[in-house]
Amino acid sequence: MNIHDILKERILVLDGAMGTMIQKHTLEEADFRGERLKDHPHPLKGNNDLLSLTRPDIIEDIHRQYLEAGADIIETNTFSGTTIAMADYHLESIVYELNYESARIAKAVADAFTQRDPSKPRFVAGAMGPTNRTASLSPDVNNPGYRAVTFDDLRIAYKEQAKGLVEGGSDLLLIETVFDTLNAKAALFAVQEYLEESGREVPIMVSGTITDASGRTLSGQTTEAFLISVSHVPLLSVGLNCALGANQLRPYLQIMNEKADFFVSAYPNAGLPNEFGHYDQTPDEMAAQVEAYLKEGLVNILGGCCGTTPEHIRKISELAKKYKPRKVKQEVA
Repeated sequence: MNIHDILKERILVLDGAMGTMIQKHTLEEADFRGERLKDHPHPLKGNNDLLSLTRPDIIEDIHRQYLEAGADIIETNTFSGTTIAMADYHLESIVYELNYESARIAKAVADAFTQRDPSKPRFVAGAMGPTNRTASLSPDVNNPGYRAVTFDDLRIAYKEQAKGLVEGGSDLLLIETVFDTLNAKAALFAVQEYLEESGREVPIMVSGTITDASGRTLSGQTTEAFLISVSHVPLLSVGLNCALGANQLRPYLQIMNEKADFFVSAYPNAGLPNEFGHYDQTPDEMAAQVEAYLKEGLVNILGGCCGTTPEHIRKISELAKKYKPRKVKQEVA
């Protein structure tokens, strides 16, 4: 069944945090290196995307746990899977393989669950993070005109990532945690360019992040401005994730619900981080907060970001079954 049709019938559940789950394992430098990169001259610990190649057992198990918890859509372990982000580790050369393998791992687990229960098909979203550069802002306060990355740099990097993700088996592409819409526009251009050249059709999701109580992205856009900036693309969904907990995200989600002609997604953090950077919100507490989204009919896709675990997703999945999805004003093609 087509995902567009399913989204008209019920709320789909997205998985929770990959990083939070990886941190539960006590991983050392050797885990990130494996046999293949044992002689790599630069430190690799903390490069979570690399685990798709060196510890695929861990990544596969995390996907499985989220699917068992009720997730309909799982994200690939590729948040930093671009040459731009991988340059920090001097691993630009393995980016295509990293994305391909991450998608292949997720797709194999998702397909196994779909075969077990064909009435609940599972989908893989190729995760495309924002990179560690911003095209709209200068990293140098003394030189506001300077840019650490160009639109073309981003376009080229995202196109390679999209190719690996789609050829590895991703059903969807998710451009997420958008803090600079110019980066996202480069990603959208790259994805459309790749899809046109390859003759493939893959639904595109976009998810922005409101960075503070001002209700703006890091590059200064309001929720509505962000939405308008990406609406030229025929998206499957647009939404918000990260930075804020469910309560804090709600007013901006209400704007998205009111203005968006696409399906709307939300995957907030498990509350706000404490002074140690940890997320204390329990699955029950988070579920109580996201239920407001469901009662108001704000979302079509609902999941969790930083600090969320399979238990959070299980509670969200149980709730989602009780409510009808948001009605899209304009028919999505």
